Amino acid sequence: MEFGFSYNFPALRGKQGGSEYYVVMCPLRLIPKIFLFDEEEISPEYRAQRILNKIRIPEITNYIVENPNDYVFSSLTASIDGDIEFHPFSNNLTMQDLGQLQISLDAKFLINDGQHRRAAIEEAIKLSPELGNETISVVFYHDLGLKKSQQIFSDLNRHAVNTTSSIGILYDHRDHLALVTKQIVAENELLTRYTDKERVTLSKNSPKILALNHIFNTNCRLLGKVKGDSLSEDEISFLKEFWSMLCATIIEWQRVFNKELSPKDLRENYIVGHGVFIESLGVLGRYLREYHPDEWKVYLKNLAQIDYSRTNIKDWRGRAFGANGRIHKTKETVTLTSNKLKEFLGLTLTEAEQKTEEKFQLGV
Repeated sequence: MEFGFSYNFPALRGKQGGSEYYVVMCPLRLIPKIFLFDEEEISPEYRAQRILNKIRIPEITNYIVENPNDYVFSSLTASIDGDIEFHPFSNNLTMQDLGQLQISLDAKFLINDGQHRRAAIEEAIKLSPELGNETISVVFYHDLGLKKSQQIFSDLNRHAVNTTSSIGILYDHRDHLALVTKQIVAENELLTRYTDKERVTLSKNSPKILALNHIFNTNCRLLGKVKGDSLSEDEISFLKEFWSMLCATIIEWQRVFNKELSPKDLRENYIVGHGVFIESLGVLGRYLREYHPDEWKVYLKNLAQIDYSRTNIKDWRGRAFGANGRIHKTKETVTLTSNKLKEFLGLTLTEAEQKTEEKFQLGV
């Protein structure tokens, strides 16, 4: 095959499903130049990828720019619509799949997987041009038409399994709040023993009573923080004290710790083994820290006097669980559960909490 000017990449050739594919190392500065994203106005059936979610781009961009020495990106996957040739560096059988991939300058490149990474790379290079000389691996497939490109996207995403938020927190060694959350769990005997660090939803037979993401989300609510925010020493001290006192206060947790109650029975019979309750404590704790900074521990101790049983439908139905008895964790149910806790403790609702409460009372 003869064609004029071309892109040339050192490449590794492989085969899947009877078709060849090629792995190349591409300089980041070339990514925005050769990979163009489908126009958003094209209807879905005529695109080979989903519309770009622009909200995600700044977060990924910041990740690259703020971690220039240790960021990690997985490969982009792309289709080539045009003429290509692969030239082995050697005729030796052991070297025939290592060579040079020659791609016509007229060819079109279409990303099947990694469009948000591509957009973030473009923005990151604008902020830090020196990143342009770094590389990312790209897996190229020879495009056989739009139908094939769509199928590649479908196949790549159909079998992808997202990691749970608990795993994400466990493996995050940069985020300050994630690090502090793991430290709190490690230093508290009850939390160490009964926190599931992988799952976000505990099965009925799980030997745990909390999920790591529940603790992280509660910490976010306690401080009014989001992922990526830094914490002061005072805030870290508060979190540690809060969890230490809470674990000693919730009687049902202590019964599990003392082997008097199984985690399964805890979840089946009490709301304290569910995320809606745990995160409602974050709402309550933030209020106490802000409005009762010298008395929050006294109020927290009084939580031991409350009936958390799921048979207590007068207090918890419509808040922690629905009419069918199923636990529901939404922004509204977390607020309503916190409202009831505040009522027990004789605390005043905020204006926003009062509006949520009024809607609940009216059955809206």
